[in-house]
Amino acid sequence: MSSPDYRYVRQELVEPDWRRFPGWREVTAVQWEDVQWQRSHCVKNVKQLRAVCGDLLQDSFYDDVTQDQKCYATMPVLIPPNILNTMVPMPSSLTPADFTAAFYEDPVRRYMLPVFSDRRPDWPSHPLAVRDSLHEREMWVTEGLTHRYPTKVMAELVSTCPQYCGHCTRMDLVGTSTPQVEKVRFDLKPVDRTDAMLAYLRENPGVRDVVVSGGDVANVPWPRLEAFVRALLDLESVRDIRLATKGLVGLPQHWLQPQVLTGLELIGREAARRAVNLAIHTHANHVQSVTPLVARAARAVLDAGVRDVRNQGVLLRGVNATQADLLDLCFALQGEANILPYYFYMCDMVPHSEHWRVSVAAARELQQQIMGQLPGYATPRIVCDVPYLGKRWVHQLQDYDHTLGISYWGTSSPRTTADKPGEPEPACYYDPVHTLPQEGRQWWRGFSRSPGAEPPRLPGPGGPATTPQYASLTAGVGQ
Repeated sequence: MSSPDYRYVRQELVEPDWRRFPGWREVTAVQWEDVQWQRSHCVKNVKQLRAVCGDLLQDSFYDDVTQDQKCYATMPVLIPPNILNTMVPMPSSLTPADFTAAFYEDPVRRYMLPVFSDRRPDWPSHPLAVRDSLHEREMWVTEGLTHRYPTKVMAELVSTCPQYCGHCTRMDLVGTSTPQVEKVRFDLKPVDRTDAMLAYLRENPGVRDVVVSGGDVANVPWPRLEAFVRALLDLESVRDIRLATKGLVGLPQHWLQPQVLTGLELIGREAARRAVNLAIHTHANHVQSVTPLVARAARAVLDAGVRDVRNQGVLLRGVNATQADLLDLCFALQGEANILPYYFYMCDMVPHSEHWRVSVAAARELQQQIMGQLPGYATPRIVCDVPYLGKRWVHQLQDYDHTLGISYWGTSSPRTTADKPGEPEPACYYDPVHTLPQEGRQWWRGFSRSPGAEPPRLPGPGGPATTPQYASLTAGVGQ
């Protein structure tokens, strides 16, 4: 049921004044709206953060960022000015102590600039967390082309983004290496990689839907991106093309460039002529990141011929995992920025992400709470991206062990079980351990100390978790 406590009040979008930051006091509006200025002034390390924020932040915060980069961070720091400006969007009349406290609590900061003290010392990672949590590279049919669903593929054109989110599900590939993660690298040249992708699509006309991603297509030089989309439009079998870009929210200046809008108009016109659905998918996680400049960019790409701009956020504790936070974001997207709320993914099981993740039970409750508040077509689905199975609405689970936090969603496709072709396996997702009752936490402590232990599985709907590992590791639990 929707909570009676939430009341919709229309809020106009406001562009925070970037001049409240000491390092940007002399920055003009012309500079701010210039994409090259934005890219060249991204914050990439503590020294650059200090140059922008100065004494607004206490030394303890800078030390916290440094410690996280050394010990936990799976993504490097890369924050466009446009995104940093949405953190603590208020005048800088706060004392350094108050501003630092507000910065720690800021929802955009929580996922764009994680710090050491954010992480859980007891459970920084789930025992089954892995770098490529969705096993996408196992499903590459050519380098960078993931064929996970029968009629859909994802083409990774680039391994960089204009911004790096701390919870990135492709932390295995995207961005530069960190002390914790030596990144995977593409071997093929970009032109050879896209040629191989197009050759595969010509040979497999059963694919009708292509997500063009990365990384982020905002980091693909426009002529190369336009050429790839035109090649897709030449394939009669392709009926849907989706361009995936966090940059519409993080770097809207990119999508407002005349060259980009002119190119979009050309391919949008061709897509309409061929009755192909051309859409942009972006990534906003909190209402603060939805600004007038974001709304301008969304309106501009729609006017250029893109059919829809849709938001695919991630459900994150401390950011948007409450009814009010999620609805405030969705109303701003839908009502003010011409962006359709589409999906909110549960945070994937990548290393060092436990402090962000919520349980399936909490996600199901949140889905119930937002129903009936938004128009039906603008009510986002909260989905779990189940390894080896794919996206499932949180109410589609088939069985759920609340004590161990194991949700069972069906069986994986034989095509996606790389090591056992033709043998479907149970498809499971695992709640954050710290959300479990004491018995569950104790069980996982034992499991995490078992080298080579197989993941626990629920054998089927209505059945108990009766694997040998379960029997041995639960002996004595609760006694």
